[in-house]
Amino acid sequence: MKKLFITLISALLILNFAACKPVKSAQIPVPEQTRDDSAFSKETYYDEASALKDNDSVVFGNISAFELTKAMTTGWNLGNTLDATGTSGMQSETSWGQPLTTKAMIDGLAARGIKTIRIPVSWHNHITDKQNYTISPEWMKRVKTIVDWAIEDGMYVIINSHHDNYLSSGTMPRANGYYPSTENLVESQRFLYNVWSQIATAFNNGYDEHLIFETMNEPRPAGTSSEWWFGGDSRSIDAAKCLLQMNQTALDAIRATGGNNAKRFVMCPALQASENAASSSAFKMPQDIETGRLILSIHAYTPYSFAMESPGVRSFTQAHKDELNTMFSKLKKKFIDNGYPVVIGEYGATNKDNLSERVAWFDYYVSTAKSFGIPCCLWDNGVWQIGQDENGNPDYSEGYGYYNRTEQKWYFPEITDAIISASK
Repeated sequence: MKKLFITLISALLILNFAACKPVKSAQIPVPEQTRDDSAFSKETYYDEASALKDNDSVVFGNISAFELTKAMTTGWNLGNTLDATGTSGMQSETSWGQPLTTKAMIDGLAARGIKTIRIPVSWHNHITDKQNYTISPEWMKRVKTIVDWAIEDGMYVIINSHHDNYLSSGTMPRANGYYPSTENLVESQRFLYNVWSQIATAFNNGYDEHLIFETMNEPRPAGTSSEWWFGGDSRSIDAAKCLLQMNQTALDAIRATGGNNAKRFVMCPALQASENAASSSAFKMPQDIETGRLILSIHAYTPYSFAMESPGVRSFTQAHKDELNTMFSKLKKKFIDNGYPVVIGEYGATNKDNLSERVAWFDYYVSTAKSFGIPCCLWDNGVWQIGQDENGNPDYSEGYGYYNRTEQKWYFPEITDAIISASK
């Protein structure tokens, strides 16, 4: 009787445990109360039934990261388009004033000799289920369509998580992006793991080395004095430590999908995607299951006074050349010499009605980058004309329009000629 009693009690305990154990299912979202929101674990919560899946198959080429960056040659950004956050629907693609992307637009880039296209994509405004991080399948299909047009043209393609950095300090709401701070680290990791799991599921065995993933865009402690400059203050140090884990999380999500993504080339940024932050001792590349598959992602509108500041300066000088030389040398010493190629994912010089000086800058910038084995992707936001400030003075900020996307022509062909020539 005692033995039977013990057996019955044991059976009841087992049944009770099974009833209480949380069940993970693609069709049944995990209830909020079953999750530990105080710690990150490598779990996906999104609706797997609606997620876009890559069922194609191509052979991933036997190519090194340095051979890849050499082949990328020179690139262009589809800026202010799939990254636009003017709305949460499919209309977001044109919400910042750029035309709907067409195959003719991509064909025109390839015909001119652009070998790489960076397609910035924002995801947080296309999550249909904030509780479980489920991305709209319609949005994923649209991204896939544009990627495929470029792949068909033989181009290298970079896709990323772009305007997903939360823009305010403090506690970040669920599924609203990432933010490098201790306060928001767990939620940032959860967002990155789920989003990149879905991207990597949609883009896997059907894509070879021509498709490159970039974990984040300009991650930074937004809304603070440390947003655009990495210094020695406590906030910068905390953000740098969190970013190391965030890059690792995104990479782990990509690798976990297996297939071609087990060897996919992945670009990782430092804070602000700046050379200053990358060169600091606080930044290092994540650990990878594969050797030689990681690339440093940098944005460099250098020198700032010429390339971005308004009014800044309009002439390109020897001092500016020296600043560029120093930047490239630092990147070579820390990364290239230690086995990590570098891609400048964004660069450009804003229009200050100084065409000849900009042509000289582009020629020197791209040819110098080329000598270090660094391909550069031109930032293009479609804004090519000079605006005016509230006092009627010229406003040179954000004048980074180069390619007429509706007519497949170039606003400043002299600049395009300089870029293509310097990159060969």
